[in-house]
Amino acid sequence: MIALSLAEIAEVVGGQTYDIPDPSVQVTGSVVRDSREVEPGSLFAAFVGERVDGHDYASAVVAAGAVAVLASRPVGVPAIVVADVQKALGALARHVVRRLGATLVALTGSAGKTSTKDLIAQVLQRKAPTVWTPGSFNNEIGLPLTALSATEETRFLVLEMGARGIGHIRYLTDLTPPKIGLVLNVGTAHIGEFGGREQIAQAKGEIVEGLPAASEGGAAILNADDPLVRAMASRTKAKVILFGESGEADVRAENVRLTDSGQPSFMLHTPSGCSDVTMRLYGEHHVSNALAAAAVAHELGMSAEEIATALSEAGSLSRWRMEVTERPDGVTVVNDAYNANPESMRAALRALAAMGKGRRTWAVLGKMAELGDEALAEHDAVGRLAVRLNVSKLVAVGGREASWLQLGAYNEGSWGEESVHVSDAQAAVDLLRSELRPGDVVLVKASRSVGLEGVAEALLAGGTEGEVAAR
Repeated sequence: MIALSLAEIAEVVGGQTYDIPDPSVQVTGSVVRDSREVEPGSLFAAFVGERVDGHDYASAVVAAGAVAVLASRPVGVPAIVVADVQKALGALARHVVRRLGATLVALTGSAGKTSTKDLIAQVLQRKAPTVWTPGSFNNEIGLPLTALSATEETRFLVLEMGARGIGHIRYLTDLTPPKIGLVLNVGTAHIGEFGGREQIAQAKGEIVEGLPAASEGGAAILNADDPLVRAMASRTKAKVILFGESGEADVRAENVRLTDSGQPSFMLHTPSGCSDVTMRLYGEHHVSNALAAAAVAHELGMSAEEIATALSEAGSLSRWRMEVTERPDGVTVVNDAYNANPESMRAALRALAAMGKGRRTWAVLGKMAELGDEALAEHDAVGRLAVRLNVSKLVAVGGREASWLQLGAYNEGSWGEESVHVSDAQAAVDLLRSELRPGDVVLVKASRSVGLEGVAEALLAGGTEGEVAAR
């Protein structure tokens, strides 16, 4: 974080100082909520969780070098005490962002947010120092912590924004007002909480409503291939830039194809020129993500050649998102188990089919959460798609939703041993260990709550029975 004194922080967040002998002492390190991440000069934000109270770690973090604790009660060590730690963290982030002078890029969407954020970051850091959201740190706590990790040298701040209801993104953009706002897509992720795609579009579009006017440099980057996203152009005063495969897109892809290993290749068209891209990532769905990143980079002055080179060299920065690892015996494990919704599940299955041409393919799938009344239909549809893509074997893992996955495959014509329903992750590992052959490709994917990443890790690490449960 940029250096701020404890007195200035207390004023910004409306807090009272306790046990601070010298309020002019500065916070020169990171602002963290995990006591294990404390370093000399840190400010530790003490949150009260369901199982852990950060205030209990106050003495330990100060001993480890923290300058003070941002707390909701006195803790016997230097502290700034506030009524609400989360709101105070947001106020501090807003203050720091105003002082930074960096260009803020914010993005949202139903699927692909984290992968696209990682691409944007890797492209922009070639131009100037860039800070971006780690993993999916995209909520009312993670986003301020990301903004507070910026320094005076930071020129671009790339922030992923998630939403579980109307008003969530508006709150985040109030904390960290973007100059460039990007909407990837409107799908069915969290549709059970929102109530419908129109409500999801309403929430996602909040990101472009508060952008500066075009005359002040504001830019709304919208997916030309998604009608609900494209309609958001009417909700902003900013300049509108369209990306996609549509001929009307300002930044578009032509001649899209997949390499033999399933990596997308295409001709990138921008208003400043054209250049070839062949990505290191897997799956055709990354074309849209790459075009979104290219649109941001073009708006910030990068040439088509610079963008194409950066996209071609970019990798995955976040765990469990189409992580591709080949075992010594030739089995390829694709760990995409961080999360799942119908759109990302379909994209992952298509990537598996492309990667597995001429090889046996396995789809180890579990529950997609928060789909509400659409849950049965969506799980059924994913099971059917696995059959249509000629996936060799579907392994549905878990309870009711997994049975719906298998039912969809069965009704599409997957009989005999082409699909199987197992009770849990360990059962899936046992099955795979007994039946995998060299050259097979295994996709592992489900909502985060299912924890199927343990299946991928077990297949790669070896081990004994009971290992997944132990993890």
